[in-house]
Amino acid sequence: MRDVIPQDRNPEQAGGGSDSPIELNLQPAAPARERGFDYLIVGAGFAGSVLAERLAAGLNKRVLVVDRRPHIGGNAYDHYDDAGVLIHRYGPHIFHTNSQRIVDYLSRFTEWRPYEHRVLAQVDGQQVPIPINRTTLNRLYGLNLTTDEEAADYLASRAEPVEDIRTSEDVVVNGIGRELYEKFFRGYTRKQWGLDPSQLDKSVTSRVPTRTNTDDRYFTDTFQQMPRHGYTRMFERMLSHPNIKVMLNTDYREVRNEVQYDHLIYCGPIDEYFGYCFGKLPYRSLRFEHKSLDQAQFQAVGTVNYPAEDVPYTRISEYKHLTGQEHPKTSVTYEYPSAEGDPYYPIPRPENAELYKRYQKLADETPGVTFVGRLGTYKYYNMDQVVGQALALYKRIEEAAQGVAVSEEAGLAAQS
Repeated sequence: MRDVIPQDRNPEQAGGGSDSPIELNLQPAAPARERGFDYLIVGAGFAGSVLAERLAAGLNKRVLVVDRRPHIGGNAYDHYDDAGVLIHRYGPHIFHTNSQRIVDYLSRFTEWRPYEHRVLAQVDGQQVPIPINRTTLNRLYGLNLTTDEEAADYLASRAEPVEDIRTSEDVVVNGIGRELYEKFFRGYTRKQWGLDPSQLDKSVTSRVPTRTNTDDRYFTDTFQQMPRHGYTRMFERMLSHPNIKVMLNTDYREVRNEVQYDHLIYCGPIDEYFGYCFGKLPYRSLRFEHKSLDQAQFQAVGTVNYPAEDVPYTRISEYKHLTGQEHPKTSVTYEYPSAEGDPYYPIPRPENAELYKRYQKLADETPGVTFVGRLGTYKYYNMDQVVGQALALYKRIEEAAQGVAVSEEAGLAAQS
């Protein structure tokens, strides 16, 4: 084994204690076929890492995890930049959940620090809370709404009822009216998805509620905390089991015929696995521009959204708000949505759902392979939902294994 702590990890964090380096079993480029594995897992993000840990620790299975990127952790990967600030390479990842079961599981691999995410939107020359709440309305329109009832009445007076709510535009206009829709949603959505909200499923804007109180938290989940030493350290602990081998910078297609394994768990794009035989599933991607600044703080909250279409990026995130790190410098990330690049967001349109169903049918007919995760099931999941999906899959595998064991014991008993 050798240490695979990234070279950009903050040297101040390299000592002992709870943040001491974790070793992973790195495999050579071409593992010997005769050694074999019970499971080959493609993808070292949440889905793949949770399943690898559970199969290794829970069922004593030998697991090989491969990932084409040079690091574990998938899109949740974090590292220290050249300025010594802990950043998220693929944009801000805020952990929140209502599931104590998921918290209990992840707490085996990390300590936590409380963090409640707050987002402001740059609208009409000022920064106001998003999701829209009573404070947003008071600041934006110079009002003095003091109760939930007053705010609800005000929003109702602006709403434009839509009889048949089908699209993301319908959801917002029906709830708060066209003016607020255009200020906060239309431009942001057009930039993020490359489509007008009238072309997108209603689920897109339904994810962002409108509030009548003054709660300015972006999420309202019962558990809102961040891994104390970062996501990467949590993944390192998750994958440090001696039954788990890890191959990075490795495309599954290059090793699938060189590795002996009994079952494949595939967390990559389902359409790619099948050679895009029905065509590519549409995704939106992101381009990240990371900047280090010679100042202690850049903005008032972790993320500021820029809904206006004449601003090319959608949001700026400052990580020290998320991590609680104290540092004389700060680092921020600008996000530019893109049609090209790594697949991040499945585009929720009916025709895309129909295309995925064709791939899903093919997957159901493919023995020895299980598809899981955001890319494997073409569905937008929060991090906790991916963990929940992986734990549920493991439970099914565990129950099947126990059923086989009971059946074998019964057979032996009958022969004796």
